[in-house]
Amino acid sequence: MRISRRSFSGAAGFLALDAVTGFSRAETMMTNLPFAADAPVSVTTVGIKARDVNTLAGYYKDAVGLEEMARRPGTIVLGAGGLPLLEIEEFKAARPDDPRAAGLYHTAFLLPSRLDLAKWTRRAIDSRIEVTGASDHFVSEAIYLTDPEGNGIEIYADRPREAWSYDGGTLNIGTVRLDVENLLGELRPGEPEWTGAPAGSMVGHVHLRVGNAAEAEQWWNRELGFDTVVALGGSAVFLSTGGYHHRVGANSWQSAGAKERDADRSGLSFVEFRSKTASRESVHEDPWGNVIRIVPAAA
Repeated sequence: MRISRRSFSGAAGFLALDAVTGFSRAETMMTNLPFAADAPVSVTTVGIKARDVNTLAGYYKDAVGLEEMARRPGTIVLGAGGLPLLEIEEFKAARPDDPRAAGLYHTAFLLPSRLDLAKWTRRAIDSRIEVTGASDHFVSEAIYLTDPEGNGIEIYADRPREAWSYDGGTLNIGTVRLDVENLLGELRPGEPEWTGAPAGSMVGHVHLRVGNAAEAEQWWNRELGFDTVVALGGSAVFLSTGGYHHRVGANSWQSAGAKERDADRSGLSFVEFRSKTASRESVHEDPWGNVIRIVPAAA
């Protein structure tokens, strides 16, 4: 789907609620942290194995607005505002990712404000960037893309936390059509145009494909101490820490019954989380071989 005001307003949302970089996190972490970043555990970097590292990096620069921060043999690190967010490693011999297998469903890039999302949307319309969905999730507004190698992407902005609502103590998260006209109403005459992901942009959450959502929920609860926010009938679960709507989504919509991820496929390499409670770095694998890195928060 090509982005236009018309196609956005009619876009069907997703069926979702929806490494070492060489940079010092102590030097690059934001000040005056928003709620999404000032949490016990938050996503720092997502690693992707690519069949063509330059093409994929070019897409994330153009479509998402990330900037190149470092280049090592076979690897390109992209980020925003001095923070590395995406590490793309070339694996030319890789088989294409299989959407029915375990792996990455999408990487969700959180913009600092609704105005930033409106600027990105205006630029996407003008540049005819192809999207796969546009949804209002009550706690956030999101637009979805797919990169040239099949990795899902979400570009989103949170609603203020005070605007979130609860039903019997459960956070209201859902999916309805995004009101793109209303979003674009954030723009005023003379408003500076989108020039790339602004400082304060981050990976707000990551959504994984798994073979069994209930098993994934138990693993994240038990192994990494994440709280369940919402579970959807055994097909998807959304987990977090510190009251954020979700840091991790895990679903079996396409991948029910999937076994351990094939190491020779493109797609997800790792997800790295920054933890305020971790005393040392650690590496974990969920039951499907998705690699999770935990790094201590900078002092």
